[in-house]
Amino acid sequence: MPVSERQLAEFADKRAWQIPFDTSPRHLAGPGDARHVTHGLAAVGWTRTSDPLSAEIVLRSPDGRHSLQLDPQSATSAWWRLRAEPTDTEPDWYAEFGELVPAEILASVTDALLCPPRAEPPGPWQALSSAAWKLDQQNSAHSPDGMCHIELRSLGDRDTPSWHIETREHGHGHPVGPRIWHAWFDHHTPSHLVSVFVTTLTDTAPLQRGMFERTAHYSAVKELSPLSPQQVVDAHTARLDALRIQARAARRRQRPATTQPLGPPPKAAAPPVRR
Repeated sequence: MPVSERQLAEFADKRAWQIPFDTSPRHLAGPGDARHVTHGLAAVGWTRTSDPLSAEIVLRSPDGRHSLQLDPQSATSAWWRLRAEPTDTEPDWYAEFGELVPAEILASVTDALLCPPRAEPPGPWQALSSAAWKLDQQNSAHSPDGMCHIELRSLGDRDTPSWHIETREHGHGHPVGPRIWHAWFDHHTPSHLVSVFVTTLTDTAPLQRGMFERTAHYSAVKELSPLSPQQVVDAHTARLDALRIQARAARRRQRPATTQPLGPPPKAAAPPVRR
């Protein structure tokens, strides 16, 4: 079912009393509102296949190939799991995200899945370099504050490495401390999805968080936003409308061109009868 008026009203009601604060850096901004992700998927036809009374939410794409699972009672640190089933021409793939991954950054991945770009976006290393992250020679990069780490890492005997992103506390006597959140993309994940995640993560523009909303770390900087609560709500609604339009355009591009059935050529019109 698409996002209903009641669901949009509930989103608006929550935001109406939350004064927005510009919060940065993004990797410390906190989870935000999960509906930034789930509303976007529902707006383009993904449906819930899990028990409506369960805390777990599973959304599945109209074609049945993709699914997103949100499990706040997960026994592991992976609250979000994004999967793609294999096809005749494409392999299966998997990505997971921890509890404190900002919803806006995860939504950039699902948006790109719904509406693939016509041209391949800049790669992760280019985005990291442009954002002034420190690049190492061991296929890794670190945020300017040294708390977020991105690594292209091989697992076992696999020839194709996978992407690992972690935000960690500063270590006390060690290079890094306890993990705050993580994201992982397996080696078959489409490259444009990884690029979009990294590009959105490293964007220096702040994310909006309510006055008392949870951040991922006490060192996150919060400043009163110039946006009003209503502008935050309007931006959410406008994004859903834009996704619907983009998804319809993407489906039209993917739809095979129809051809006329082969058959005998049409008969020529008979000449008029002279009287």
